[in-house]
Amino acid sequence: MNDATYRWVIVAVGALLGCVALGAMFSLAIFLDPITHTTGWSRTGISFAMTLNFLFMGVGAPLWGAISDRVGARPVVLAGVVLLGLALVLASRAESLGVFQLVYGVFVGLAASAFFAPLMVLTTAWFDRHRALAVSLVSAGMGVAPMTISPFARWLIDASDWRTAMLAIGVLAWTMLPAALLLRRAPPAVAASGTMDSPAVGAGGMGVAEALRSRPFIVLALTFFACCAAHSGPIFHMVSYAIVCGIGPMAAVSIYSVEGFAGLIGRLLFGVMADRLGVRHVIVAGLLLQAIAIGGYVVARDLRDFYALALLFGTAYGGVMPLYAVLAREYFGPRSLGAVLGTAMMLSSLGMAFGPVAGGWLFDTWGDYGRLFIGSCLVGLAAVAMALAFPAPREPERAAA
Repeated sequence: MNDATYRWVIVAVGALLGCVALGAMFSLAIFLDPITHTTGWSRTGISFAMTLNFLFMGVGAPLWGAISDRVGARPVVLAGVVLLGLALVLASRAESLGVFQLVYGVFVGLAASAFFAPLMVLTTAWFDRHRALAVSLVSAGMGVAPMTISPFARWLIDASDWRTAMLAIGVLAWTMLPAALLLRRAPPAVAASGTMDSPAVGAGGMGVAEALRSRPFIVLALTFFACCAAHSGPIFHMVSYAIVCGIGPMAAVSIYSVEGFAGLIGRLLFGVMADRLGVRHVIVAGLLLQAIAIGGYVVARDLRDFYALALLFGTAYGGVMPLYAVLAREYFGPRSLGAVLGTAMMLSSLGMAFGPVAGGWLFDTWGDYGRLFIGSCLVGLAAVAMALAFPAPREPERAAA
């Protein structure tokens, strides 16, 4: 198989791995109500496991990213697959909230961080043209997770119980090991092409220290942080919010699936638009759409309202997320991109960590989710303001495409 064909194998494998990894991680939103009713643990306590998950995903991201810069994506992703399956199997056996928080929060978080940065960096290395579309397609696998892993988890819970369901998803994660073996480095001729992405970047790209001190990285990291802080709470608590509004459990899960479908469309649409119009402009527009959609949930009451907003919300956050990797490549080049993108992901994970526990605390304190969506909308508007400060890199690939 020639390189021009194999690069699409990389995209397909990356999408599959991202689907299972992110689907397994975010499936905790589906487990929230069953775990609460079965164990008596509070929503805040269970949500805190997700907060720990994001925190340790942030801790692991720059470490896995730096390792992938040295040894390649395949060893890192293989380690992530093994650790993810083990963590879910152990979490399914937890008998106390503290043990569940420790196992799910720490180990699932560390495992999940082994996927995003290495897979995104590997994909950018294989593509010199249509890079935004390729990265968006890999990310689309993550967007498919709510349409696949989440309904699968709900079906397993209904057919048995939450412990059996989580155990099964852990075993499913281990079946991804053969797919991870298909990952390989881009040929030198391909990886070296398109490295002069920015006038500030040399042929190999910036070093880690130089990149982390630069204005583009500061703006990128703060925007990534605020973007994730805005949507993490609404994503995690969406199913529970719909149930509180009187929507049945399976219908509520279908809202999550609609978001996932919209996220898939958003990734493809925003990827094509970014290759044509510029990554920065598309990110700003997507962040604004995200903030508007989050605010709309305050007045949502019936299933039609939730579906309509899920289409907007999923398109926005799904479309924006993969573009940060493309923008990082344009600013910093390929040399240390794993470590740089991993560090940005660490800050975004801090933003992701805030939403689940904040939403759980707000519900436990006031008995509703209205304050969560209002606050998240305001944070989303702050992300828009930060994104407007992005400096303009030179983008030769689009001119040549």
